[in-house]
Amino acid sequence: MPYSLRLFDADASDAQRAAAEKLFRGALDEALGHESMVLPVYNAYLRIVATYGEAPDTELLSDAEREIFTQWQAAEAAALAATFGPHRYMGDAMYEIGPA
Repeated sequence: MPYSLRLFDADASDAQRAAAEKLFRGALDEALGHESMVLPVYNAYLRIVATYGEAPDTELLSDAEREIFTQWQAAEAAALAATFGPHRYMGDAMYEIGPA
């Protein structure tokens, strides 16, 4: 399933933003196995966060929820590191993912 991605950075030019989005997208796709997995995993992650909060007690999650939660966090961390470097704090990056 194709998806749209937009990174927000007020200091970046359009060319810099496009290059960063390409890196971010590539890292997400690789971490989750294929671009078709990004939107479903992300949407499931958002449902988990809406139900249990940003930092849920993983013991309260089902095995499937725990897998999705940790899988998305790892993919997001990989995308942020690939795009902004290993010292980038997750809370600093703003992005939007949606259907293409």
